[in-house]
Amino acid sequence: MQAPRSTLRPRDSAALLGFMALCLAVAAAGSAVTATSLGTWYAGLVKPAFNPPNWVFAPVWSALYLMMAFAGWRVWCRRGAPGARLALRAWALQLALNLGWSFVFFGERLIGAALAEIALLFAAVLATAVLSWRIDRLAGALLAPYAAWVGFAAVLNAALWRLN
Repeated sequence: MQAPRSTLRPRDSAALLGFMALCLAVAAAGSAVTATSLGTWYAGLVKPAFNPPNWVFAPVWSALYLMMAFAGWRVWCRRGAPGARLALRAWALQLALNLGWSFVFFGERLIGAALAEIALLFAAVLATAVLSWRIDRLAGALLAPYAAWVGFAAVLNAALWRLN
């Protein structure tokens, strides 16, 4: 497993920008749907003691989306390697599930359905991390904080479902 070349070809640079743009677009769409409920419906929910303050979510998610983009791009740079296509498909699936959770939880306000959805997301993130690790260890490692955060979010989602 080699690291990417120290000098990037224009195609590689464009691909990195594409991965970043895609992740930031998903972040923006998720944020837009979240904003429809954050100050109203979500504010009125009974929350567990371990619920972070709202200001924590934006910087954490921003960092995670950038790490996701970089991880996906590193696997893309090795797209000819055995298993790379599967890892990239898993990467795309987890990104779609990530956005889907925002729509189910904040858009539709279905806490129980969102719990089922985040369980799928967590499994997809773990699979993506493992598959990416096999292609590029840094790519897999970059997804570890994301998996941890989604695991925490799933526990939080479960607590919200129980309390409300």
